[in-house]
Amino acid sequence: MLDPQTIETIADELVEAGRTRTPVPLLHTRYEGMDIEDSYAVQKLWASRLEAQGKRVVGRKIGLTSKAMQAATGITEPDYGVIFDDMVLENGSVVDWKRYTHPRIEVELAFRLNQDLKGPGITLFDVLDATDYVVPALEILDSRIEMQGRTIVDTISDNAAMGAMVVGGRPVRPHDVDLRWVSALLYQNQEIVETGVAAGVLNHPASGVAWLADKLAQHGQSLRAGDLVLAGSFTRPMWVYEGDTVYADYGPLGAVTCRFV
Repeated sequence: MLDPQTIETIADELVEAGRTRTPVPLLHTRYEGMDIEDSYAVQKLWASRLEAQGKRVVGRKIGLTSKAMQAATGITEPDYGVIFDDMVLENGSVVDWKRYTHPRIEVELAFRLNQDLKGPGITLFDVLDATDYVVPALEILDSRIEMQGRTIVDTISDNAAMGAMVVGGRPVRPHDVDLRWVSALLYQNQEIVETGVAAGVLNHPASGVAWLADKLAQHGQSLRAGDLVLAGSFTRPMWVYEGDTVYADYGPLGAVTCRFV
């Protein structure tokens, strides 16, 4: 494992990379022996640096939960990251494309919790009981570490590539709809680019939240009432460019849209 000074050096490097929008070289090629626990230590310290700047943690994101995403990245296990208050955007938002590095879009469901979830041993049913509502969302991926050749070590350290999220559509109670069968059509400038079904996320999107609660417990943390949890993408990431309009049609659950300028 890396020593505390090295963890601090990496975290500060990533804070600066986020400020300047200049990705740093891959971590796993520069720090021999860096492992997953090192990466979560980097992420935790990076997040604390941003909290010290006045940002507020409002939830968590789960990444790499579907076969589509694992195939797209070559990484075969889930990860998680932090959601800050300034990362949550309203439906129809106009987004500054230059604010992000290599921005991409994913289609997801977001869970709003009304109870704490503290692992280990959290089940899918515990998640459903602790959820106030589920709502469609788009995730905007960002990169503070260069993209090509990433491993799980790089991705976790980079806050699981979390940039922002756009929330929209129609919130639903978790027992009022079969969440496995929630589907979406993802449009880029009036053209369908991706389609997916929420069961692609660990067979049920609530399973991703259960995984997260148990994983957080390993790091002495837990999910709290009021948290917003992005459960993981059920489409491959879609690259977006200046001038693009993004529209995700969730059928009965409504739509989420944003435009990049």
